Amino acid sequence: MNNDDKEIEKEIGKIATKLKELRKSKGYKSYETFAFDNNLNRVQYWRIESGQNITMKTLITVLRIHNISLSDFFKDL
Repeated sequence: MNNDDKEIEKEIGKIATKLKELRKSKGYKSYETFAFDNNLNRVQYWRIESGQNITMKTLITVLRIHNISLSDFFKDL
């Protein structure tokens, strides 16, 4: 893996971590419960929090559940 790929993986990891923190801040201890309560595919949501590549559509869907805009989400990253 070259340096660019490593940096991209690091950034994806930051996104995954922030999404996990948002879930926990809503009182969800389990990604499965969060996914179920919000009509998300549990496996797909697990992939999101595991730092796997996701689509913009999926990211926007999850951010809407949290009532947070793209700009606000990426502000701290």
